Amino acid sequence: MSPQKDGALRYQRLLPIVLVLALAAIFFINHTFFPPPMLRVQDRRPMMDTWVEITVYDRSQQVAEAAIDAAFLRMEDVERIASIHVEGADAFRLNDQGRLDDPSLELVEIIEAAKEYYALTAGTFDITVEPLLDLWRHREGAEVQFWELNPDVQQGAIDEALALVGADRIRIISDPHRSILLQPGMKITLGGIAKGYIVDQGLSSLRQAGIVHAMINAGGDIGVFGGKPMGEKWVLALRDPADHEAFLVRFVLKEGAVATSGNYERYFDREARVGHIIDPRTGRSARASSSASVVAGTGMEADALATAVFILGPIAGIDLVHAIPGVEVLVVGYDEPQRIYRSDGLGVFTEENGGI
Repeated sequence: MSPQKDGALRYQRLLPIVLVLALAAIFFINHTFFPPPMLRVQDRRPMMDTWVEITVYDRSQQVAEAAIDAAFLRMEDVERIASIHVEGADAFRLNDQGRLDDPSLELVEIIEAAKEYYALTAGTFDITVEPLLDLWRHREGAEVQFWELNPDVQQGAIDEALALVGADRIRIISDPHRSILLQPGMKITLGGIAKGYIVDQGLSSLRQAGIVHAMINAGGDIGVFGGKPMGEKWVLALRDPADHEAFLVRFVLKEGAVATSGNYERYFDREARVGHIIDPRTGRSARASSSASVVAGTGMEADALATAVFILGPIAGIDLVHAIPGVEVLVVGYDEPQRIYRSDGLGVFTEENGGI
């Protein structure tokens, strides 16, 4: 075979390989220097007696949707564990039996954290207030509701329920196996901490799925990470309880959580006199604040501390927050609902100062 024909044959054999390598190089350069645009993908579903909305940014619609589905599944799993109303749930069985052997790790984590926040807040955050809440709940068909009783009768019932309150009396043992024990008559409610924990679990699921920009809004308990693409921050607006069309402040942050506690939307009675947040020290509705919004590193921390600050009120609540690194708060007064109180470092997280 002549040298010319031999060279032509080798060229023909190498040409497909060269073309494949060239296409691979073009694909690599294109996706490295000209990646697909970030897509904003969002879903909203009913959970925890509210609407939960997940927003993520990713270059793949399919990846984003799969990550959101996984996050909702994870949050639903934890919601079932922490429910005191769903028969068979871990928290329900603990209340029903007064003891739970081999509890889920999630319930243990929530209760251990709740005990820590009980100590940190001098008992103003207390998951054992369920006997008190049960007194104040509206009873369908009852001739007289609890808030309509004679004050002396009412106080006697409150005193009996207060004897069952105190998260420091919850025992968690690990020998011979892990168990959670309540004292006779005690019951827990996880409404002031579980939502924040569930948001944290949803965010963790999104991270594990490879998402780098995400926000979960669970009826005002909000957790975020990664900011938005192009270095933008998440903007979280806090509605004015006195004017649903206005906003008190816009929080701005890349990482962390915001949770708000307030009695302005949920009451036990139709006349809106008995708010749903009970002061565990008195057994009656907390009346020191109209709302308290906490910025913290995790949803669980923000959730629990928002409840405590709401009960403590603006002055004592801000003093509490000042002693906790990385936590800030905005409180709306009760007697003066037009007056807003802020912790010293709150400006770092607000729109006017750019946020972090």
